[in-house]
Amino acid sequence: MKTRITELFAIQHPIIQGGMHFVGYAELAAAVSNAGGLGIITALTQGTPEKLTDEIKRCNQMTDKPFGVNMTFLPTLTPPDYPAMFQAVIDGGVKVVETAGNNPQQWLPMLKDAGIKVIHKCTAVRHALKAQKIGCDAVSVDGFECGGHPGEDDIPNFILLPRAADELTIPFVASGGMADARSLVAALALGAEGINMGTRFIATEEAPVHEKVKQAIITASELDTRLVMRPLRNTERVLNNAAVTRLLEKEKALGDELEFKDIIDEVAGVYPKIMLDGDMDAGAWSCGMVAGLIDDAPSVKVLIDRIMSEADAIIDQRLSGLRGA
Repeated sequence: MKTRITELFAIQHPIIQGGMHFVGYAELAAAVSNAGGLGIITALTQGTPEKLTDEIKRCNQMTDKPFGVNMTFLPTLTPPDYPAMFQAVIDGGVKVVETAGNNPQQWLPMLKDAGIKVIHKCTAVRHALKAQKIGCDAVSVDGFECGGHPGEDDIPNFILLPRAADELTIPFVASGGMADARSLVAALALGAEGINMGTRFIATEEAPVHEKVKQAIITASELDTRLVMRPLRNTERVLNNAAVTRLLEKEKALGDELEFKDIIDEVAGVYPKIMLDGDMDAGAWSCGMVAGLIDDAPSVKVLIDRIMSEADAIIDQRLSGLRGA
């Protein structure tokens, strides 16, 4: 399948693996790229330029296909060394950077000079237009369904994607609620040039997370996510568990007086305990409503091949068959 996204990133299939904390390691990124998609290493999981350099080297040893690095800008008392992190990306020969969390404008000149394509994650059309204006090559449009941070507008993809198509001239991919061939074909029909999948890729053989995480996604329904940190205007969609229930009770009790320090035990430093150790009640972790569409954990290649073959069938058989003679 050929779209503006496959052309832009020199990939076979219009499928991108989203950057995910303590999930986006070289093993998963290389598997996605080898299967024809665009794999993404998560820079902040590595934490330092030196570790990111090593992870990029590992990925280059596992694939000769294009892959990207996610760089998320988060408010923190001790921010990472972003200039050195970006230099590690450039020195490692990475061809694509996915940015998220804040405006990436100050980093674009050094990335453009290195011939790197930039795709920015956006939860609103106005943010996507800003990304286009400052020179991003593409955007990932994240609907309200998505795991992680859906923004504060609460616009689902059935509205957000065609709105983006109406306004943007650069290509965009759909993120949030993407899991299978139906997702891909629907996203293309709504104006996207491909899809970005996060939660779906966690439930794969190559995802370097604890088996309990994969099983939690497989057994979850579309009713099992919750929105946390809304009072702080830092909304995150997470899979429900004991820690999330406790967090929501704190939010309800404290109301407008809630501060980040009140919920720090439920959200800070929990990802290694969950993703690596399998402690499923250690804290809140990002998961999309799309978990309700996931019932297996195949290899990445089987998953991507299945999506593409079934997408062809939907387009060539079901949709074409709906046309009158």
